[in-house]
Amino acid sequence: MDIKKLIGETTEYDKKQAVEKKKIKNWCKSVSAFANTIGGSLIFGISDNDEIVGVADIKSDSEFISQKIKERISPIPAFDLHFEVIDEKKLIIVDVAAGKDTPYYYVGDGTTEAYLRVGNESVAANAAELRRLVLRGVNETYDSQSSGYQITDYAFTKLRERYKKVTGKSFEDKEFESFELVDAHGILTNAGALLADECPIRHSRVFCVRWNGVNKSNGKGEAYDSAEYSGSLISLLNESVAFVRRNMRMAWRKLPDSRENMPDYMERGYFEALVNGLIHRDYLELGSEVHVDMFDDRMEIYSPGGMVDGTFIQNLNLEQIPSKRRNPVLADVFARLDYMERNGSGIGKIIDACEFAVNYTNEKAPIFYSDRSQFRVTLPNLNYDLHASQDADDFQSLHSKASKLTKKALEKALENQIIELMRQKPSVTQIEIARHFDLSRTKVQSVIKELLDSGQVERIGGKRYGKWDVKA
Repeated sequence: MDIKKLIGETTEYDKKQAVEKKKIKNWCKSVSAFANTIGGSLIFGISDNDEIVGVADIKSDSEFISQKIKERISPIPAFDLHFEVIDEKKLIIVDVAAGKDTPYYYVGDGTTEAYLRVGNESVAANAAELRRLVLRGVNETYDSQSSGYQITDYAFTKLRERYKKVTGKSFEDKEFESFELVDAHGILTNAGALLADECPIRHSRVFCVRWNGVNKSNGKGEAYDSAEYSGSLISLLNESVAFVRRNMRMAWRKLPDSRENMPDYMERGYFEALVNGLIHRDYLELGSEVHVDMFDDRMEIYSPGGMVDGTFIQNLNLEQIPSKRRNPVLADVFARLDYMERNGSGIGKIIDACEFAVNYTNEKAPIFYSDRSQFRVTLPNLNYDLHASQDADDFQSLHSKASKLTKKALEKALENQIIELMRQKPSVTQIEIARHFDLSRTKVQSVIKELLDSGQVERIGGKRYGKWDVKA
């Protein structure tokens, strides 16, 4: 462990200047938080301004720490206490393992509280978080629990239709149990209830709004479109995708021999964000639903519940986020239905989809944000610069504007295509190039002059029997 690199508190580390013997809760709550989340280390001997000051009586302090953890944390978590010397100053390091018997409570001062590590803080668990810790302690998740609803009271046509489409087979009744959607007594799990056509779980809904402007209170009047969806998770996904499709616009630009579409948003990107919002949301957060808010310049997809491990996604390397599933039964079902992958690649797919767009720029990269109670994906409108100067009802000339903005890129693309043709067929003539790309002779002559002047190609021999020497 390189102590000097630990500047400030993080999710996995907490630092204290000294062992506070009269304020035990100040540091014991971090032990509870580490045990209840992903584990971590509590380091004694580092000041608030990250100066290594050391511990004066390391033997006495370490014995006190060990004793108080055993007295004040229930059940006692697995921890290891060791020492490290930095610049001749001694530090006490308490490594706390992620516990299996959650929740781990701090008991003392007349209180019994369980703590979580959220970002760089140790915070008391709220009712929903405490229930989640209890479920984890008995090796259960919300979606695997019994819903209390009888399977005979519900239909699953959306589930059966999707399964048939993906596998070519009918969804047999025996599959409900193998998919963990029902127990041996015919009672639906929460996952089963969420996939029923008439989902009885009221807060499993999606609210979609296409706002007029770039915020919800810009004075421009009512929203253009709004909808509230309920029912099977499959219906929620399909309806939300349909809402986005009908409320986004399509620009296009002309290529030498075709037309290239430029949508406001790449479907793979918002599809993955919606799947993430529905499958990985925290269903223990009552009174909160998935929201899709479309503005002129962006789309925001909100889902209840932060990162499973309490970290903040905006502080992480997006290429190295481990796959952790809050609702593993739902995730497995959606993987079998070919809506998502089991390896947790949703974030990467959202990023890749946007970067693949021909009208993508670095300023239009997706933005991911999470805190204790929410996860939000913001997808910038890839065509906002084109739309901004137009009236919302006048979109007829968008393609010509897009063509102007991308003229330089088109010219370069055409040059590259002609160079590639010359490389494959050095004897190709200007007439053949014009026919191949459906261009005028004048246009071909102009492009070839540019290639010759820039030294990218050279003509060896005469016009009729010569050859092209590609330098690029």
